[in-house]
Formats: sequence, C-alpha cells, structure tokens
Amino acid sequence: MTDSSPVLDSSELTRLLFHDGPEGTDAHGRWRKAISAELFRHRGDVPTEERWRLSYDRLRALNEELPSPELLALDPRGLAALHEWTSVVDGATATVAGIHYNLFLGSLLDDVISPSRDVSEFAALSRTGTFLCTERGHGNDAAALETVARYDRERDEFVLHTPHEGAWKFMPNTSPAGGPKSAVVAARLLIDGQDQGVFLFLTPLSDHGGTLPGVTVTMLPERIGSPVDHCVTGFDHVRLPRTALVQGAHGRLSPDGTFSSAVGSPRKRFLHAIGRVTVGKLCMSASTLGGCRAALAIAVRYAHTRRISGPVAGQRVPLAAHRSHHGRLLERVATAYAMTFLHRAVTERWVTHGPGERAEAERLVAVAKGWITWRAREITIESRERCGARALFPVNGLAEFAANADGAITAEGDNLAIWCKAGAEMIFGHTLAPEPPKATGLEDPADPGFLRRAVAAAERHWHTTARSDLRGGGAGDALGRWNNASTAALGLVEAYTVGEAADAFASARDRAAGPAVRAVLDDLYALFLLGQVDARSGLLLAEGALTADQVRSLPRVLRDLTARLAPHLAALTDAFDVPEEHLSSLPMLTAP
Repeated sequence: MTDSSPVLDSSELTRLLFHDGPEGTDAHGRWRKAISAELFRHRGDVPTEERWRLSYDRLRALNEELPSPELLALDPRGLAALHEWTSVVDGATATVAGIHYNLFLGSLLDDVISPSRDVSEFAALSRTGTFLCTERGHGNDAAALETVARYDRERDEFVLHTPHEGAWKFMPNTSPAGGPKSAVVAARLLIDGQDQGVFLFLTPLSDHGGTLPGVTVTMLPERIGSPVDHCVTGFDHVRLPRTALVQGAHGRLSPDGTFSSAVGSPRKRFLHAIGRVTVGKLCMSASTLGGCRAALAIAVRYAHTRRISGPVAGQRVPLAAHRSHHGRLLERVATAYAMTFLHRAVTERWVTHGPGERAEAERLVAVAKGWITWRAREITIESRERCGARALFPVNGLAEFAANADGAITAEGDNLAIWCKAGAEMIFGHTLAPEPPKATGLEDPADPGFLRRAVAAAERHWHTTARSDLRGGGAGDALGRWNNASTAALGLVEAYTVGEAADAFASARDRAAGPAVRAVLDDLYALFLLGQVDARSGLLLAEGALTADQVRSLPRVLRDLTARLAPHLAALTDAFDVPEEHLSSLPMLTAP
C-alpha cells in the first residue's frame, strides 16, 4: 500500500452516510454527542450485574437528551439513529432503549382508540417499559402463544395468566435492574370463552419493593454479547383494569363488553397488535450497522498503528501495508457502505409508504434486516480476526460485536424465518426482473453497470427457478411444494436485496459533491458489486451474464480496485465518525 494518492476528505463521506436525508444532522448528531460523554466509555471488564445497571443509567442519560420521548417513539428515523450510535459503545443500552421507546412506549402511543393514557412516568423513566411476547414454547410461531387474558364481565377486568411453563415469557428484561418496570404483554384475549386472538395488555411488573403479586421473574443464564437482564416471566391470575387493553383497528372492547374488529383473521389481529416489530427490525438492522462500522474503524486504526517485521532486516511496517490484510478490510468496508445506504433507503420507504404499499414496505424492511445483520456478523468477525489476540479481550471493545449481531439475527423474527416468508410471497407476488442482455465479452468487468446487470440476472434466475420448483411439487402437499421451492426462493430474496443495496449505493454515489469523493465511491461501489458477482460467477457464466474470459478476469479487477482504494482505507473508516473519546479509551489502540 502506498500513500501517493491525495488525501481524501472524509467529511463529505460522513455527510453522505449520516446527514444526507430527511433525518438531517440532528438525529445522528444528538446521539453521537451523547455517546461521547464519560458515562458511555467502554467498560467491558466490569461484572455483569454492574453492566445491567449501567445500561439503565445510560438509558436515562439518553432520555435527558430528548425534548420529547413520545415524539422519539413515533419517529422511525430517530429510533434507528439511536440504535446506530448506542450500539457503537454498548449493545445492551441499544437493546433496553429499543424495547422501552419502540416496543413499549410506541405500542401505547399507537393506540388512538382507548381513552388517553398518562405515559408521563414512562417518558420520565421513573418506570421503564419492556415487551413480553415470545414464550418458551413459541418463538417464531408467536401467533400460537398460550398466555391468556380472560375478560371478567362482572368486575370489568382482565385476568392475565400463564397456564404452564411453556407459556412463560422468554427473555424479557424484567429483573429488578433499572428500577420499577411495566410491560406490554402479548396474551390471547378470551371473552365469554371465545378466543379473539392475541392482543397487548399494559401490565405493571414491579415497584421499588420488588416484583408485584402474581408476577414471577426468574433470571436466565448469562448469554453471549453485551449483557442484558434477560428473564423468564410468568403470571398467576393477575388482575388488570379494562384500560390495560391496547386497542386499535384489530380490535376494541366497548363499554358494554362487546368486542369488535375490522380485522377478521385472528392471525392478522396478532400482526396488527405487534406492528411495532417492523420498526424493531429497522432498529435491529441499525444496531448491527453501528456495531460493524465501529469494528471496522477499530480494525483499520489498529492496522495502521500495529507494526510488524518487514521484508528487509530491521524494517518494520504497519499491518495495513500488506494487501492480504488491507484487501480483506476494504471488501468489508465496501459492504458496510452498501449496508448503510440500503438502510437509509429502506427506512425512507417505510416512513413514506402509502396505504396500498404497506405489505411491500414491510417485506423490504424484513429482507433488509436479514441481509444487514448477517453481513454485520461477517464484518465483525473479520475485524476481530484482523486484530489478533488482543481483540479477544472484551476490554478492547471488539469481542462483543459479533455476538451482538447474533442477537439481532434472532430478534424481531429469526432471519431465516422472515426470509422464508418473504420468499414465499415473492415467488408470484413480485415482478420478474427484466431479462438482461447476454454478455458479449466486450464489456468491462470493472464497470458497475455491467456488474449490476449480472446481479439482476441472478435474481431473475432464482425467481424463474422458484416458480418452476413450486409448480413441480406434489399436488395437495403444500409443505412439500414449499420445500421443493425454498432453496430457489431464498436465492431470489438474497439477489433482490443485494440489488436494492446496489441501487441505494449508486444513488448515494451520485449525490457526492466533489470529484475526488465521487471517484473513490465509484471504485468502492464496483468493489462491492464485484464481490457479489464473483460469489455467483458459476451461475452467471451458465446464464450467459458473464463470459469465461470475464470470469477469469475477476481476480485481476479485484486486485486493481484494491490497489486504487488502499490509500483511502483510513479515510473511508474515519467517515464512520466513531467518537474519538471511544476509540482512545480502548487499550488496544493506545498501548504499544
């Protein structure tokens, strides 16, 4: 790697990454400033229970930055930005913040049918909110959960009950850490013995004296990643007032005890009740985005400061001088830019979708969550490996990122499950990509336009294959037909999502103000696409989207792109704007 290229202005890249959309500077600037405070310095070497308490102290500090916690709960852009920045320094703080503001407070505020609730204690964080949906016996099939809320007509109350241990709520943060807590609890509404589907119920869990009567909280074993006070929680005939029911178009209970719903299917009522999970998917994606960008910033700084023996006796060179080192980091940086631009585009699609566009917008949020969180795990693992043994120690700020990505991969819908749902919908509910022209051999394999067409060819292949495979399954065997088509359907989902990420990257590149930044982004965009095409080169050769000579040329193209981008590696990660207060607190980056 040489330093002959002009120094790249990272501030223009920072603008494109964080301040180039409707959320503006404030949404990201507020949280970046907040995590720069001393309270947020990395403390990976303190005991687990102290870290639980610290995450709630940090949550309260974040709350003090807000002119209105209620407005944040109603702002998907602001919620996503909160997750991006808090995850840089502490995944646990991101987790408890997302649960409180989005899943808990947001669910209450979305209820515009019930009489107005006083949420001041939740806005002030004198009580922390949590969300109880998943059960021991029901994870991705949460629509089948078994906790019940029976309506008692005589007392005009609900009786919340978990009938057995399989119905206990699994993994909510319901311990005494953080002080008094309330929850919205997903339970099956029973009226006169009739199951009306799953609804949310506002339920006090604890006060300053501990857990309330009828509520049982048992700590779970410590899990990997940033520690959160995860528990299993059960209810023994806990009585709740009528006002506990969180209502909406999916169902309401009139003063005379009559139930009505504009949504006929109990399953659809459940999806309406937990509608906040879609914004939760945006937040999970954002959380891993912040984590993987921070991991790259740490790894790249380490690569430039850690010196090793060079090829000449007595010479010492930085790790970053080796292409085997910086090349792998550059490929991950290109992916991180694509992930960030995709997340911006998907968030905007969700915020601005029209009444008839909700299903498609929800699906895009879901597939982006899968792709972003899976890629984030790959990036954090690569970053950790490039820093060697020191990065294994939590005190150095890298060890938890991969496990935090693991948590996001499972949270708000397991990635594979939500991709299977999306794939099944897309087989006949998504427009077939136009057939691209066959490669002639005259195309430049470094041309992003050519590489983007190749990705479209892969999407079309998997789409047509999934349709064929579904039709080829056994008649009358729905599961067998899906099993026959599932591999191709998942290939379709991935290729489609990669294409969306590429288009978002291209759009951001086109908004670059300076020619130097634009040229670097051109190369970075090509590097991202090249990795996607190379991984599919056999299929693309068979489909005629690449010629044999073009496939053979891909390593050379990769080498040339890497050589041009190598001098800009530090600037590309400086643009991630990770606070210096955080980086300088990590022993690995300051000790010899």
